[in-house]
Amino acid sequence: MYIIPAIDILNKKVVRLREGDYQQVTEYDVSLEEMIEKYQSNGTNFIHIIDLNGAKNDFSNQEYLFNVIRKTDMKVQYGGGIRSIDKVKELIDSGVHRVIVGTQALTNPLFLTELSNEICGKDKCSDQVVIAIDVLDEVIKYSGWMESSPIKLMDYVDKCLQLGFFRFLCTDIDKDGKLGGAGIKLYEKLLDHSPFIKLIASGGVSSMKDIEQLSNIKVESCVVGKAIYEGHITVEDVKEWNLSSLISI
Repeated sequence: MYIIPAIDILNKKVVRLREGDYQQVTEYDVSLEEMIEKYQSNGTNFIHIIDLNGAKNDFSNQEYLFNVIRKTDMKVQYGGGIRSIDKVKELIDSGVHRVIVGTQALTNPLFLTELSNEICGKDKCSDQVVIAIDVLDEVIKYSGWMESSPIKLMDYVDKCLQLGFFRFLCTDIDKDGKLGGAGIKLYEKLLDHSPFIKLIASGGVSSMKDIEQLSNIKVESCVVGKAIYEGHITVEDVKEWNLSSLISI
């Protein structure tokens, strides 16, 4: 299993939100460029960047973020306000390695089908699209976690798989930003339902013990943010774990 360090950007600043609430913002005195430089090492070549402005349809960060992404050798997994096929293409053309889609995939019935045809081809989705599933009590939430989808969680996973999408970023909202432990039960249910999906876990990771638990249930990778900023997991812990995982493959 691989650790992907997370960097959330709001108004060009590195922040973390508690439970996705823009009113509960912790701002960190470090730049995006400095954070990327800290993580870059042999074994750690992925970074997870969320444009929190973009998630609210404010793209004032985008030029700044694109400039940073173009300059780094790190592979970027990027999300925030991706509402069209053209935006997915724009991000990929700008050097983003993986694009995360969420709200539009849930609210536009044709979006995933069109995305599969345009980006992934008819037979197999490429590695460039990640389906975000933000879950609270097994209900899928969207639009900044303010709205609830009527689509059942496992039905949605099945729909995505049928269209060729196989990589999912699942955030356990109840755990997010609290440093109270990862949503192991939720991830176990997803993997029991579809053992072959590539699952990226997000939310609640507070220690290397949580990382070990996620590794034991065979998630592909996990996104870690606040635990690093708050000193519960060090940058060196991330580098050592990732290098060890790379060697063991």
